[in-house]
Amino acid sequence: MADKKFLPVISFRARIALLLALAMVLVVAATNLLVYRYLLDSEMSSVRNNLMTLARSAAVRIDADALVKVPLNPGGVNTREYMIVAEELRRIMRQNPDVKYIYTLALTDKKGILKFIVDPVMPTDEQQRMGLSSRPGDLYDASRFPEMVKAFYGPTADKKMVIDEWGAALSGYAPVFDSDSNAVAIVGVDISVNDIYAKQRAARNRAILALALAVFLSVLISMFLSRRISGKLVKLIEGTRRLAGGDLAYKIELEGTDEMGELAHSFNQMASRLSESKKDLLTYFYRVVQSFVRILEARDSYTKGHSERVAEYAGRIAAGMGLPKDKVELLKRATLLHDIGKMGIEERILNKKEPLTQAEWTEIRKHPVIGENILKPVLLTDDMLDIVRSHHERYDGKGYPDGLAGDKINLLAAIVTVADSYDAMTSARAYRPPLNKQQAIDELKRNRGTQFNPKVVDALIDVLNDERRG
Repeated sequence: MADKKFLPVISFRARIALLLALAMVLVVAATNLLVYRYLLDSEMSSVRNNLMTLARSAAVRIDADALVKVPLNPGGVNTREYMIVAEELRRIMRQNPDVKYIYTLALTDKKGILKFIVDPVMPTDEQQRMGLSSRPGDLYDASRFPEMVKAFYGPTADKKMVIDEWGAALSGYAPVFDSDSNAVAIVGVDISVNDIYAKQRAARNRAILALALAVFLSVLISMFLSRRISGKLVKLIEGTRRLAGGDLAYKIELEGTDEMGELAHSFNQMASRLSESKKDLLTYFYRVVQSFVRILEARDSYTKGHSERVAEYAGRIAAGMGLPKDKVELLKRATLLHDIGKMGIEERILNKKEPLTQAEWTEIRKHPVIGENILKPVLLTDDMLDIVRSHHERYDGKGYPDGLAGDKINLLAAIVTVADSYDAMTSARAYRPPLNKQQAIDELKRNRGTQFNPKVVDALIDVLNDERRG
């Protein structure tokens, strides 16, 4: 009889142990998979961005006038123009050891078919035996690589590693413009996939090891806990599910000092520490990005400290308008990052003293969207992303990037617009001296209701008047 009573108890504990182990393994496995995919995607995105930057830099360095004069026939390799361009491409390769191939291509009359202009790397003996050649005028079938064809309209890169007759590589491309801003060719930059594969294998091995260790620990923990499970199991399972769903604020409500009460207390502590760790990681991210902003501003003495001043004015405006304290703090933190997108803009454009060309204006107007894309992966709030994206929108709808108008513009973004403009007006620039406070106020009033939200302008003027009285 004793044995018959003992068996159901063991079976119940085994089922509970199995359930706990399975729940923990699923959570760990899902998290492991997400982290693994995120690392792979981040690595690929970083490589693509670096390739586009390198291709764009190479395109700027190429002498377009010499390039278009290269005869598109085998004898073109002996011309002075070919040698000028080839030497510049070799110099780029020497400065960037990861580059496997760098070459220039032009359009043909046939869709998807390009032709080589200058390729400083001679084909290997094996490639020559395969009939491969990249002399001026040799044709190349680019229909397999849509990003290559798109490169005549702007910098781009392959979205995945590809294999063609020249080997396995990941490539970035950028247009080469002549003096009339016409894309006369593209420059292609190839890097070997071996390093990328090695990084992916290392990440996969780490993920497998971590998963195996997590499974082993999960089994041990579940066997230990199964001996102390009671009728309060339902609340513990609910807590596990909520944590797996990302609800780190959820607390298990269990009274008592027994094992189950201690387990609930430990579970709540774990959730709290995970929540704090998440906050710490986000704070660390803010500090890193703020460092990038300071580096960006340090490149131009005229804009040094700009973001801090704008954040201070924005916070005072928001407080003056009666916004809640948490909104004010959120606004100040986001404002410190509002110009982070300028890291994606060429330095020569940012620091140019002469009037910008239309193409340069088009390029610099991309920085709000670039900034939003930089910050999106860390899951900032919609308000914070709106501040970065919309701080150049105008109240009359003539701003960018979305042409929003009136109340369709996030109020926090509208506050940053006014604070940003005021600081710009009262700061010295290479092309003009600063306005004094009254001149800047007059300018704000003139643009009240057109460029700026009237309520925000009034709030800033109140802040500035308080400064005078103080």
